[in-house]
Amino acid sequence: MASSTLLPLILVFLHGLRGGNGCFTTIFSFGDSIADTGNLLISEHGNIQSARPPYGQTFFHRPTGRYSDGRLIIDFIAEALGFPFMRPFQEGPGDGGFRRGVNFAVAGATALDVHFFRERGMDVLWTNISLQIQFGWFKELLPSLCSTDSDCRNLLATSLFLAGEIGGNDYVIAFGRGKSLSEIKSYVPIVNHAIGVLINDLIELGAKTLLVPGNFPIGCIPVFLTLFEHSEDHDLSTGCIKWLNDFAQYQNKHLQLELDRLRALHPLATIIYADYYNPIMNIISNHNNNSNGKVTLDACCGGGGPYNFGNPVHCGDDRASVCDDPSLYISWDGVHLTEAAYRFIAEGLLEGPYADPPIKELCSPIRLIRDDQAHKVDDA
Repeated sequence: MASSTLLPLILVFLHGLRGGNGCFTTIFSFGDSIADTGNLLISEHGNIQSARPPYGQTFFHRPTGRYSDGRLIIDFIAEALGFPFMRPFQEGPGDGGFRRGVNFAVAGATALDVHFFRERGMDVLWTNISLQIQFGWFKELLPSLCSTDSDCRNLLATSLFLAGEIGGNDYVIAFGRGKSLSEIKSYVPIVNHAIGVLINDLIELGAKTLLVPGNFPIGCIPVFLTLFEHSEDHDLSTGCIKWLNDFAQYQNKHLQLELDRLRALHPLATIIYADYYNPIMNIISNHNNNSNGKVTLDACCGGGGPYNFGNPVHCGDDRASVCDDPSLYISWDGVHLTEAAYRFIAEGLLEGPYADPPIKELCSPIRLIRDDQAHKVDDA
């Protein structure tokens, strides 16, 4: 394992004024565990994996319901734009209200409603939260944020919407139930249509700027590496499973076609595709092609076994172990990423090249300051 850190961790993108940069007034977030800042924790009364140490150890120094050792992509974006960390919808508005933003993302959420899976013989036991349910929460909340149609349209026009990442769980369910690749590929346009419906509905209400992430290279993630451990299609240069990464690229290509369709329908809206695939592949390729040696695909936190994942002991269990330095790892718990990996993706969304246009072109200036000048832990 390389002795240097996986990513440059000294700087974080932050605007100089904590109150915001005059570009976006509010941030709204939809999605699953990649963006959940505490909704599942609250709804399950703390009886979840991410409610236990070592979750949150790197930045918050306590579990917050985030499925990582620290901050998520949404956290870095909020910091960069001068916003406080996103309040989970289930927490309620608190004293400050939701005017600065609200996070509807829930760990385990799917793009499609649960009946889609049940009709195809797949029981979904851990969630009934889909994108449409999250959109329903948004519509329920909106009258408390603006009093007239004109006021609401102005609020939404000056807000940043993060529509995902979502859809990954839809595929996890299908792969885990042994569905064939050809059948799962047939779900792709249905999943992307559900994402498109959310985007279209938000734009029709007045949204102007939307960031829509694609899928990760799932062939490099321990949950899939373990599930398909005996696959003969491993890439010797990366250790990833090629056909799974091909599927992720297939999903991302079709999502981008859906976004092109929506751009044609709504030429006044800015719909940004957020590339979550290439940042991770670039980390792996850059490390594997230099003197630092190959980056591990193992989970930092887990219970042993192949890729430190896949046996009954999981991160957050008493018998689980955690690596000494999560910044040397891409995967945190075998399913989700480390703060270091999320930071690298967020940097590419803010500065480019993993968003077109990058967020800095919409909200300039964004400047670099040291991480020790970032939000304090009690802001979470």
